Amino acid sequence: MRFTEIEHKFVVGPGFDLVAFRQTLAALGPVRTSALVVRDRYFLTADGQTRHYILRHRFDHELHQLTIKSLASDSEVRDEINLDLGHHKGDQTAQVDAFAARMGVVWSDELRKAIEVWYFADCEVVYYVATSGERTVHCVEFEAIRQTSVPDALAVIARYEQATGFDPVTRSKQPLVDLLFPGALAVG
Repeated sequence: MRFTEIEHKFVVGPGFDLVAFRQTLAALGPVRTSALVVRDRYFLTADGQTRHYILRHRFDHELHQLTIKSLASDSEVRDEINLDLGHHKGDQTAQVDAFAARMGVVWSDELRKAIEVWYFADCEVVYYVATSGERTVHCVEFEAIRQTSVPDALAVIARYEQATGFDPVTRSKQPLVDLLFPGALAVG
């Protein structure tokens, strides 16, 4: 489970009642909250295309990571391995570009996310507006953390979904890359 991400993503419209959502989550007693802007750069390599994974370079005020994420028809449970690049060297865009280029990049793009995060002991709840070019998507994600099994993680997610009025039947199975860059992962 150490390298497994378990989450549910919901696409919500621009009219989503964020004020009520914030109030509901505040009443649940998060450990802390955060709001920031995130830059995610994605790379699909020739090997990633064959073996079904994508690289993500994230840089924001809190994190600087290079991540490998598995790709599947449903993004509910997938592999995610994060390498902490740290902030001490600043944004390492050039290094990540050179690293990915050696792997044979077949597609690359970037997006920006304005996010709000509510951190709980067992779950991270995120609302964000992600943009790239002329595309924008508004999402809510529930990601279970520190669980020892997939069923336990899904039970945690179900509790937060129920508390905030989300129905798991309406969740999106697509990763954010598919939502903002339709067809990009099917390159070649």
